[in-house]
Amino acid sequence: MNTPRQAARQRRHRRRLTLGAASALITAGVLACLVMVLPADRDGAAGAVADAPLASAQVNATAAGTTGTPTATAGPTGTATPAGSPTPTGAPTTTAARPSPTKTPRPRQKPAPAPQPGRLQSTAHQGVATAYEAGDGNGACLFGPSPDLMVAAMNTTDYQTSRACGAHVLVRASNGKSITVRITNECPLPCEPGQIDLSQQAFAQLADLVVGRIPITWSLVSPGTSEKISIRYKSGSSPHWCALQAIGHRNPVAGLEVRTAGGGWRKLERTSFNYFIAADGNGCGGAIRLTDIHGERLTIGALAVRPDVVQPTGVQFARR
Repeated sequence: MNTPRQAARQRRHRRRLTLGAASALITAGVLACLVMVLPADRDGAAGAVADAPLASAQVNATAAGTTGTPTATAGPTGTATPAGSPTPTGAPTTTAARPSPTKTPRPRQKPAPAPQPGRLQSTAHQGVATAYEAGDGNGACLFGPSPDLMVAAMNTTDYQTSRACGAHVLVRASNGKSITVRITNECPLPCEPGQIDLSQQAFAQLADLVVGRIPITWSLVSPGTSEKISIRYKSGSSPHWCALQAIGHRNPVAGLEVRTAGGGWRKLERTSFNYFIAADGNGCGGAIRLTDIHGERLTIGALAVRPDVVQPTGVQFARR
């Protein structure tokens, strides 16, 4: 059995053990806190270090604005944005100033090129003459049978989408002989530019048919004639669609216009078969205006739409 003195010593010993354990727990807690705090301090230090390049980037961005050097620019969050990268939403943008329209020099407009005369209007052409069986003298121009067979077919280049139809051409051979023919047909390939395919009757006036091919020069002429121009509407024409052509003109026709229901003049499109078409009928049966390749203009009163009927006009182009 313990004495009172021994019991007191045991109590003091237990208190020392309790205080030691408590001190150990406190020390452990402090160490744990230090372990948790130290990484945060290191992150803070790293953040402080990272701030230095940011300030440098902002300085470079300011310098770039004054020198024009494409360097990094500061974004709205303070981070450097590489030049050329998309601007974040909400970031302030700068629009380059545009020069005043009154101070901006305007480019000088080039004048429109002057219209070139058609090949038919050239003074002379070099080429060759060949011969073909002309039949009744009709051809691609759709004039119908010719009163004489002094006719010819023009090469495609000089035919110019039927612009040559009705042209009178003086053809001279190298032997000095010459003849005037009227263009009523087209000579497709292998006919070459400058070539004229004469009716056999016309070729025979220049050389023997057995020769087949002779060098020539040719030029447009404006013959004397008492004939007047006539107008013909193509078969199938009506007030709703029509095609018309001029016949018996001294000089080649460059354009054909009709007076529309509204009172204005309408230029019709020319076909390769020498008719001018009003596909919607506007102007069919109205007044007609013809212009030759020299620029002379003739006005013809309204003519009824009568398909395949040759209607005289009483007018003719002047001799050139």
